[in-house]
Amino acid sequence: RNQMTATNFWVSGKLYSAYSANLPAEESAFDFEASGIKEILHISAMCSRARFDQTNVPIDKRTITGDATESGLLRFAGQKLLDIDQQLGDKYAKIFEIPFNSENKWHLAIHQKAHPNGDLTLSMKGAPERVLRVCSHILIDGKTVPLVEQHTEEFMKSYEYMAGKGHRVIAFAQLLLSGSEYPKDMVFTKDPKNFPTTGLCFVGLASLEDPPKHGVREAIGHCRGAGIKIMMVTGDHPLTAEAIGRKINLMLSDTKELRAKKTGQPIDKIPESDIKAIVIHGERIDHMTDADWDLVFSKEEIIFARTSPKNKLQIVKRAQGLGHIVGVTGDGVNDSPALKKADLGIAMNISGSDVSKEAASMILLDDNFASTVNGIREGRLIFANLKKSIQYLLSHVLPELLPFILWVVGPLPAMINSQQLLVIDLGFELFAALSYAWEPAESEHIMKLFPRRPVTVSSAERYVKRQAEIAEDYGMDPESEEFHSRTLSQKLSDSFRMLFNARAWKRRFSKSDGETLVDANLLRYAYLEIGVIEFIGCATAFFVILYKGKTTDGRPFNITPYDARYMMTLDANAFTKRGSPYITVGGTELSVDDQVQALAQGNSIFYFCVMIQQCFNLFASKCKLGLPFGRYMFANPKTFLSVAAGALFGAFIVYTPGVQTVFLTAWVDPIYWLIGVGYGVLIIVYVAIRQLIIKTFWPTSVTASLPGLQMHPTKWSTTN
Repeated sequence: RNQMTATNFWVSGKLYSAYSANLPAEESAFDFEASGIKEILHISAMCSRARFDQTNVPIDKRTITGDATESGLLRFAGQKLLDIDQQLGDKYAKIFEIPFNSENKWHLAIHQKAHPNGDLTLSMKGAPERVLRVCSHILIDGKTVPLVEQHTEEFMKSYEYMAGKGHRVIAFAQLLLSGSEYPKDMVFTKDPKNFPTTGLCFVGLASLEDPPKHGVREAIGHCRGAGIKIMMVTGDHPLTAEAIGRKINLMLSDTKELRAKKTGQPIDKIPESDIKAIVIHGERIDHMTDADWDLVFSKEEIIFARTSPKNKLQIVKRAQGLGHIVGVTGDGVNDSPALKKADLGIAMNISGSDVSKEAASMILLDDNFASTVNGIREGRLIFANLKKSIQYLLSHVLPELLPFILWVVGPLPAMINSQQLLVIDLGFELFAALSYAWEPAESEHIMKLFPRRPVTVSSAERYVKRQAEIAEDYGMDPESEEFHSRTLSQKLSDSFRMLFNARAWKRRFSKSDGETLVDANLLRYAYLEIGVIEFIGCATAFFVILYKGKTTDGRPFNITPYDARYMMTLDANAFTKRGSPYITVGGTELSVDDQVQALAQGNSIFYFCVMIQQCFNLFASKCKLGLPFGRYMFANPKTFLSVAAGALFGAFIVYTPGVQTVFLTAWVDPIYWLIGVGYGVLIIVYVAIRQLIIKTFWPTSVTASLPGLQMHPTKWSTTN
């Protein structure tokens, strides 16, 4: 939440709490007079870039500008030091400073703070292990004594205790600069360096607690339930990171170290296959081999601690190198390289720097990680609805295409004309397909489905091999891992060369890992199943009208399929104004006008049946996980609007005088609509049987429930 609060202090070998009640046995109540406490408070106030916005109001009511950690320390120091405003003013003037950076991991400042041996005091705070390295002495009971192994052991014990509670731990050190070597008016410079960074006196440790943001625990639980691997990349101590990870559902199982501690076994005796969680120290990253990275990413729960910006970028590249789609959240300048490299860089709007926002591809307006869950759910819903829409649209391609094929091959009269095709594609079908944009999730299981392109051991191997081939074929710089810059002519030459590259063609037609937008199942449904049913239904209605329809003087046409084909064989202009009279096998004499009228009625019912069956298919295409029945089928009001609009538009085309002339339609008895309705019902029944077969033999896989997942929101995890 970026609300750091001081919790514990370790000075002179003793552990103190910032509070005075309900203390564990290991902690003592806060003692302002304890050796080292005042020094920590002074360093917290002076060796800092955090500042109060005003000084004329009580400390508790002041706003602090600056880093969250420094703000938490300054707030606590301000509550305990009576002269805090004087210290931050002219009393102890700051004459030199090196801000905290990811390389040193400490903050150094020199102030005009007098002591018996001089006028200047050097202060340092930062990562405990880094600060301890530059210290040769330690402050014990007000005296500076040499730092020995016993002190280091006590330091590590207290450090691990505070970090194990999920607290951020900061170390403090100082050096009283000798007046003879460092006079009061000395000017310090970074280059050349003329100030000491070794031989300091270790003062103590302080820990701060920053509660996880509201809703993060549940958000990570939902992400993990959706098969998404969440990794923590932090600059905190590994124990701090692990403790926080266990609070927010990121880490549930034991690491190798924890399992060894629980069982009393040596770490090297713990089988790697039994471990699902791992915590990696940033200092190991530069020395990790490809096998080490493969091992890390094979784990379900991963934390990288004490990392640098360079490490973050390495992690992103390594994950992408195995085929993972990587999203990175960050708010600082140091996060920018990783944000830019990630497939989806997510910056914070409120706390994020301008640099991070420019590098990111998306910005969270409320700075709430929980908002990403809504984004994931919406993304999955969009993909599912887009796939349904495509499946629906492709279903009417066959009923539109086959009439023209049969007109050429049969030959049979054209069952539908080009004007009506345009009306179908640009009229009803367009708006019906768009209605899927408002389609709700078919089931809450949408967040229990596996990602569309999950990374497995085999898929990672195929991806690495594929990328290696592409790098070899097109030329990649092994150092930058980017393709060499090429001119347009070189790109065209490469494209032409790939036409004769067998490996390139094999890649092009290789099976894709995971789910694609248009796959074989969708094409089979649209073309070979529903498309065939719709064509049969439309053709049935067409030939029924040719036989049962009536001329303008009330005589039935009595045109059988044999008659229709024979008429087209005798005269290619049959059913047009340029045709010839014809007598059917039933003895009915048809004039040229009768033939034109028969075809117009046949075209009209064919068009109407396409529309009616597609209305049923509009509902049938909704179901991917269940049957085409139930409340869900009626959850989208836009579906009914599109059906009503389609029916009205179809009636307008077929039954409106004047419009009939433009679209070559004619009035047909509405009783024949029932043919389309009957085949529409057949589509629903067929899809229901199809779904039952799929659910029985090829059920949709969902993620398994994770034991230990804390998904019960509390007022502390859901309210702001």
